[in-house]
Amino acid sequence: MTISPTQLLPADTKAEARAAQEARAGRGSWLTLGIGLALFAGCLAGLFTSPTPQIAGMWCIAMMLILLFLAVPAAIALAVPSLIGVYALSGIPATVNILSTSPFHSVSQWSYSVLPMFIFMGMLLTQSGLTSKIYRAADHWFSWLPGGIGIGTTAAGAGLSSVSGSTIGMTYALGRAGIPEMLRAGYDRRVAVGTVIVAGLPGNLIPPSILLVVYAGIASVPVGPQLIAGTLPGILLAVTFAVFIFLLGLFAPALVGKGTGAEAVASTWRDRFRSLGDIWGFPLILIVLFGGMFSGAFTPTEAGAAAAFAALLLCLLYTRRDKPLTRVSQAAISTVSATAAIFFIMIGAEMLTKLLAITGLAPMITGFITDLGLSRISFLLVLVVVYLIMGMFFDTLSMMLLTIPILLPTLEAMDVSALWFGVFVVLLGELGMITPPVGILSYIVHNITKAPEVNLGHTITLKDVFTALLWFLPIAVLFLALMILFPEMATWLPAQMNPAGG
Repeated sequence: MTISPTQLLPADTKAEARAAQEARAGRGSWLTLGIGLALFAGCLAGLFTSPTPQIAGMWCIAMMLILLFLAVPAAIALAVPSLIGVYALSGIPATVNILSTSPFHSVSQWSYSVLPMFIFMGMLLTQSGLTSKIYRAADHWFSWLPGGIGIGTTAAGAGLSSVSGSTIGMTYALGRAGIPEMLRAGYDRRVAVGTVIVAGLPGNLIPPSILLVVYAGIASVPVGPQLIAGTLPGILLAVTFAVFIFLLGLFAPALVGKGTGAEAVASTWRDRFRSLGDIWGFPLILIVLFGGMFSGAFTPTEAGAAAAFAALLLCLLYTRRDKPLTRVSQAAISTVSATAAIFFIMIGAEMLTKLLAITGLAPMITGFITDLGLSRISFLLVLVVVYLIMGMFFDTLSMMLLTIPILLPTLEAMDVSALWFGVFVVLLGELGMITPPVGILSYIVHNITKAPEVNLGHTITLKDVFTALLWFLPIAVLFLALMILFPEMATWLPAQMNPAGG
């Protein structure tokens, strides 16, 4: 166990030390806020003295970035600079027009009606306890392979993050369950934490993906094909990580517990089939979603409603002895809160789009990129670098809403499929959330490993977490390269769909 210096001090000295630490943190926060506000004021002055609309638009983008760095909610960070920019360029009438029309038009699209259905479905499945059963089933079925517990964790992570819609929430749940299991089986601590960190990456590509629905609305592409476009890449990415762990088990068995005498107890066939009986509701949800949308029997909205209804019945069944109505009400309250937050962000994105139209910034950026003479592959490789850097500071949704309105005209000029780009940008955003040195998932997992019931007496440092990422990140980057070289990976399956409306 690691002991901090303050733990060795008397109680009154500890209190003084804690107070000093809090004072330093407070001073740091005020200093950051002061610098941020000064930069914001400088951008504001630059905006009102800009010689051209394009330069004014750049000042507005700079203000958005400053607010996002200051941890201002994404919706406000998008909306406030946009409104100030519209006022500076077009006056009060245009500003009033945007305030009166954007909140309704940005969220009233029929395709967005599937969002609360998908969120409600995920909340219900979480409340039902199905998530822990999925992990146990994956463990039973894959634990016999070299690196089997890690492979099972990867499979469970893909399934859990797809139904929950939250990579962060899934990582927290999976970390507390999976890391001690792997450590108990003799896994190297870096393999254990690395497996958990990347396990959720495929989840937001596999339907129901809230991020892909949001992208479809922004990019004006059909929701159904966009959701299906993420299916094959999501599954293949999970398989790629599983193969990597399998190869570790073959060529470096000590890293996955083989030969240490700490192997996990083998599961029997009875255990495996019993575990499938516990998660029968999960494939039912997938059949409703995939079968309905792919066959054309359901529109995406109808498929979301049917899946949410099926999840409601499952939640009532699984929790029938544990206050089922309370759990359903908790899921409903969480759904309203999450849906409102997403819609609020989308209103900010709509205001950003209006600002870009007024300033002419988007055509200018498109012309600049086109004049560089980049090939399609070179352009996408540049975007990989840009998104990975942005992902160190922003979450996936914020990155999408900030960049997609600017990039869409460029995609057309570069002959990049909008369906394919949706999958590409969501995966890039998820990768950014784990990229050192600021990737949020890295710190979440490190925080989880501080609990004694998780680390089982092992010391897992932040350096161990970053080392684990250096082992696993090249696999994800290689997969991105394959997506660029073979775009059919995302476009082939939607082409097989029967057409259906949203």
